[in-house]
Amino acid sequence: MRVLLDTHVWLWMQAEPEKLGPQARALIEDVGNELLLSAASVWEIAIKVGVGKLALPEPVSTYVSSRMQSSGVSALVVSHAHVAGVADLPRHHRDPFDRLLVAQAMSEGVPILSSDAQFDAYDSERISAS
Repeated sequence: MRVLLDTHVWLWMQAEPEKLGPQARALIEDVGNELLLSAASVWEIAIKVGVGKLALPEPVSTYVSSRMQSSGVSALVVSHAHVAGVADLPRHHRDPFDRLLVAQAMSEGVPILSSDAQFDAYDSERISAS
């Protein structure tokens, strides 16, 4: 199964795995699953580091690439179709990064692993990370 990771889920995987519930841990540990991290999440991480809302032990570029490689997470690029898909979404969620993740999940036909219940208002599948 291919699964799109919400930004906070990927960060929890790296630094606070105890925040992940048993179902999320099982899904992440199953080598048969392809875990996806959106370029939008990396952008969100970079912005949070830049404004001081998130501290990382090394620069964003090396932190993300090394952790993606070591955890077997694949990159999901942001395509024009993904971005255009945001325009078709109802305004259930105000966060632009989350709206893009929903559009990507819908376009790619994959569920989102997230603890954010606001994703449930969209016509996409959410797997609870809690």
